[in-house]
Amino acid sequence: MAHTIRIQAEPFDVAAETANLTAERADIGAIVAFTGLCRDEGGRLVALELEHYPGMAEAEIDRITEQAEKRWPLLGLTVIHRFGRISPGEEIVLVLAASAHRTAAFEAASFMMDYLKTQAPFWKREHLKDGTVGAWVEAKEADDRAMERWA
Repeated sequence: MAHTIRIQAEPFDVAAETANLTAERADIGAIVAFTGLCRDEGGRLVALELEHYPGMAEAEIDRITEQAEKRWPLLGLTVIHRFGRISPGEEIVLVLAASAHRTAAFEAASFMMDYLKTQAPFWKREHLKDGTVGAWVEAKEADDRAMERWA
């Protein structure tokens, strides 16, 4: 199964990515799409800064997509993660999981997002409306608990 992994600064087009995944394919019966957006955190956030190690981040996401491909009968998987300065309302991450049936697509998309939230080598820092720059954001305990279900 082919998968697409991209880490990029520029925004992505969900419809175009879905069209790329399904082009000339009649075997796909379900696509689950997850798009993560930058929140304003109650109006206090002006931007979120995301950093990664080029090469390492792609290799690690590739490793986890291979795990997803072994666990579920996927027909396609797209993971796009942005880096740089992202404003509230802008897209941060896209996961498209394609399968013949919905259950595999839902589970694989959920698995990929739990992984990306807890273990992918990305670092986030908040830029606040008061002009201050926050510390690097730690993973949330709830995200860690969500990842445990896949063990």
